[in-house]
Amino acid sequence: MIVALDGTVLMVAQPSLQRDLDASMTQVQWTSTAYLLAVAALLVIAGRLGDRYGHSRMLFTGVLGFAAASAGIALAPGVGWVIALRAAQGVFGALLQPATLALLRPAYPADRLGTPLAIRTSAIGVAAAAGPVLGGVLVAHLGWRAVFWINVPVALAIGALTLAVWTPAPSRTGTRRLNLTGATLLATALAILVHTLSGIPAHGWTTAPTWAGLAAAAGVTVAFVGHERRTAHPLVAPAVARSVPVTASVAILLVTTGGMFGALFVATFSLQDIRGLDPLASGLSALPLTALMVLGAPVAGAALRRYSPRSTTLVGTVLVILGIGGLAVSGPGTGGLSHPASVGTWAVTATAFAFAALGAGFATVMVTATATVVGEAPPGYAGVIGGLKQTAVNVGPALGIAIAAGMMTPRPSTATLQAAGVTQEMSASATTPTLMVLTGLSALALLPASLLPTQSPRSTEPHTTPLDTHGIHAVAEPERSVT
Repeated sequence: MIVALDGTVLMVAQPSLQRDLDASMTQVQWTSTAYLLAVAALLVIAGRLGDRYGHSRMLFTGVLGFAAASAGIALAPGVGWVIALRAAQGVFGALLQPATLALLRPAYPADRLGTPLAIRTSAIGVAAAAGPVLGGVLVAHLGWRAVFWINVPVALAIGALTLAVWTPAPSRTGTRRLNLTGATLLATALAILVHTLSGIPAHGWTTAPTWAGLAAAAGVTVAFVGHERRTAHPLVAPAVARSVPVTASVAILLVTTGGMFGALFVATFSLQDIRGLDPLASGLSALPLTALMVLGAPVAGAALRRYSPRSTTLVGTVLVILGIGGLAVSGPGTGGLSHPASVGTWAVTATAFAFAALGAGFATVMVTATATVVGEAPPGYAGVIGGLKQTAVNVGPALGIAIAAGMMTPRPSTATLQAAGVTQEMSASATTPTLMVLTGLSALALLPASLLPTQSPRSTEPHTTPLDTHGIHAVAEPERSVT
């Protein structure tokens, strides 16, 4: 929740930060990009470190480092310091996120994972709703530095709670050494990919920088896969790579988060710049999404206990598709999102129902796919799988926003780019086609969803010890069948 809040309140604080530090638009963009690059590149590696050295240790280190970096940003004398410390904050954010998932494994049996994961998803929804409001109040009364100061006492409290529920580190007997070459290749590939996707709104999809970045990311990925197949100590174990439920869940999270965040990007643009709503009214229009995300998460957790991951995820995916498609239907010429002259009761109602379906569907997909990922983690690799899950939900939004911004932004001239930084005028006529493409992106989740288990999660056998059951302290056995 503290990580989700940090991102949403920063968006509100960035204009004030720009004025106070006399920063350019590009520098302001890098206050977000530097953090995103560090998080996306290091999540899987952080999960592997947790598997080796203990997830409580990673959570404790991550949350204290997050607090220290936040305090440093609040004291930063210039925008260069802010960018550097945001990257450091991303490193510590990467350490703590996989641990929050991996530590659930020894605490809950498989058939009860849905409840804590529902609470986790609801907390993210609350943070998303409260962030802009909290950020606005802090910036208005205390300045932009206050949005970073608030992280410090909260992070220290989390650190104290982590000490109170400390989980011992795994036994080092038989533990495989870290694969530094594989870790470097994976971090490089993810960093290049996220950086390239972040630059698409400025460069477009068909320009040399975009193609070069995508080609470089693909090349490093191929090198990573080749190295993983040859090494005796792969970063991602064969048991993880061969797990159909794990890979299917990661794919579902990637395309679903891409579709949702891309749609939110388009909707925000449409509501404010086309329909003419102010930021507060725009936020209130999207309130059904947050409400259904918060309320839908516990419902999804209960449904997962009764029905199978496959059926629950399919229902959630269909709701996401209907939600994004509903925003597309209320597009140009229909009195909807991008037709300010004919905004009426139908448009407001259709938009509200579309946001509600999107929130309920996304909560269902998040809870079910995350529970499947965590529940299916092979012994000794809960952290790696948690890192893979978090990587998907970080890269997915970058992909969705890149698709949305790339389709809605006319290709500018060099002079226009230099004059406007990374901000260009967006085309209202592209709203509906863009949302339809994002609907198709979310629909891709139907295929991996059909590969998920057809039975609801069951608790493990009574004679199995907690440590062996949940694998936090066990050494992975490549030939062992995981159910």
